[in-house]
Amino acid sequence: MAVVYFSLGANIGDKRNNMITAVALLSERVGSILALSDLYETTPWGFVSENNFLNAALMMETTLSPYEILALTQEIERDMGRSQKSEGEYHDRVIDIDILMYDDWVIDTPLLTLPHPLMHQRSFVLGPLSEIAHTCIHPVLNRSIGELYLALPTNNSQANS
Repeated sequence: MAVVYFSLGANIGDKRNNMITAVALLSERVGSILALSDLYETTPWGFVSENNFLNAALMMETTLSPYEILALTQEIERDMGRSQKSEGEYHDRVIDIDILMYDDWVIDTPLLTLPHPLMHQRSFVLGPLSEIAHTCIHPVLNRSIGELYLALPTNNSQANS
């Protein structure tokens, strides 16, 4: 069994329900939930929008490979109505599911990069993740999630919802 960490986000539609649905579908298709953070309301990152996000972090146990999980997360996003992935340009979304870490694996392929290459720069990722995995060590940066979160210049820009 492997432990996988996810970041979830939604900023259009019934955001709270979208988050609940995504967690339920992940539980159904990927594995067992070990921990789920509170929902955090955050401002958009990387683009301008009038719609704030709800963000959360999820820790699961799974027998699936990272690539199987990637395919399932993309399927869940499509099933929930997400029509396009962010490829260099961010936009509003019904749901976004990012794999942050898979055990202590390091993967760098055109299809998948783990740990998530931008997670250590994003308070909307590290805040919720720190809540459920404060002492977990980032396998590339060799620092705990809590340390990475506290090192961010704007780690207080989010509020629990």
